[in-house]
Amino acid sequence: MSTPTLPPTVAAHVPTELLIDGVWRPAASGRRFEVADPATTQVLFEVADAGPEDALAALTAADSAREEWRAVSPRARAELLRAVFEEMRAHAEDLAALVTAEGGKPLAESRAEVAYAADYVRWYSEQAVRLDGLARRAPAGGAHQLVLRRPVGPALLITPWNFPIAMIARKMAPALAAGCPVIVKPAQLAPLTTAYVAEMVRAELEARGLPAGVLGILPSSSAGALTTPLLADPRLRKLSFTGSTEVGRILLRSAAQSVLRTSMELGGNAPFLVFDDADIPAAVEGALAAKMRNSGQTCVAANRFLVHESVAAEFTDGLTAAFDRLVMGHGATPGTTAGPLIEAAAVERVAAAVAAAVDGGARVRSGGHRPRGAGYFYAPTVLENVSPDDLVVTEEVFGPVAPVMTFATEGEAVALANGTEFGLVAYAYTRDVGRVMRLVESVETGMLGINRGMVSDASAPFGGVKSSGLGREGGEAGIEEYLETVYVAL
Repeated sequence: MSTPTLPPTVAAHVPTELLIDGVWRPAASGRRFEVADPATTQVLFEVADAGPEDALAALTAADSAREEWRAVSPRARAELLRAVFEEMRAHAEDLAALVTAEGGKPLAESRAEVAYAADYVRWYSEQAVRLDGLARRAPAGGAHQLVLRRPVGPALLITPWNFPIAMIARKMAPALAAGCPVIVKPAQLAPLTTAYVAEMVRAELEARGLPAGVLGILPSSSAGALTTPLLADPRLRKLSFTGSTEVGRILLRSAAQSVLRTSMELGGNAPFLVFDDADIPAAVEGALAAKMRNSGQTCVAANRFLVHESVAAEFTDGLTAAFDRLVMGHGATPGTTAGPLIEAAAVERVAAAVAAAVDGGARVRSGGHRPRGAGYFYAPTVLENVSPDDLVVTEEVFGPVAPVMTFATEGEAVALANGTEFGLVAYAYTRDVGRVMRLVESVETGMLGINRGMVSDASAPFGGVKSSGLGREGGEAGIEEYLETVYVAL
């Protein structure tokens, strides 16, 4: 059943079954689970709940399609993806409405996510025909060397709820471009957008006479019910996961048994550095973008604001004023700039972290409370006088909380930035080019934004170091994750 928050024209075309071998069908068990709007808690749909039998059926279909899909020409794979890109652009408003309905983010952010996702599909439609190899005479002479790249095989893609269309695009597009069949396990909390996009791909595969088993979609209320049999099956050759470091470690242990190729985009604890020579109004604007996209529920959200003591008051005042101007509400309501959190547990976690910080001496400058009414909301919050040991600093909050700390020297700032097991992204505001280069060398991160609060781009490699993951998505590197290298000595 749909609610008034989702246009009827969109609701009528959302698949709610499993996609296996080109057919949308119920789960073998007959079970279903509910998907709700986090801004209202109203149920949007009941979705088929995949289990082990469905997982193996999808893998059988993918494995059966493996050789045929591998033999499809790079140009044909490119044209398929280009057609999907055009479909995404044509249905951008429908897709944005779905993202807002199941995830809660403001419609403007959902539109931006749809455009971002479509960029990945377009990018990899262009990369599909550029998988170059190598041919050369061996340096010692007497032979030639040929280096080829071929698809690794069936891939399991596990996507998160916070960017439901961007994440399927960022994983599915390079896999298909490389020649790998894929099985997608979307997040239980937000599987609808994935299914909508998958139908676009399914229809294009059918229209072009391409193997139906290339794409499987398995929404499920139990990730383990799918991953356990799939990771134990030697026909699966690749795992790509976006989610928490804790779950990533569990999956890596399971993947080790079959020596699977793995890509892991895991947790973050991004520092946002503001130096004494920074353009403070620009830093505040960048901080708002880095922190409040999807109400702070992003792996690249700024989690710790490290500000030079000489500009801390100015920056905190500016950030507080910016947070005070945010308007909480349903993402589809005009004027909303801050949506809900994804579920009740997320609100409880954020509230507990803020309460612990205040008990430790932090001061609330803005927010710090749960508003009354329906939905999973928490007010955008700025904290100052925060301790380095507070949970809002040491752990990824995944919510609309901006804790501000101060530093006195560049060395202290770098030490604070690196004082975490994570290293996904960092942000820095400074006008000193020399300092920028020192930060590039010293900050332990996979991505660094200089004088800007957003770093993601389909044409650039996305990923982290330390406990933030393995491998890269996006750019030229993203497709390499789905290719294996073969060396031939002639």
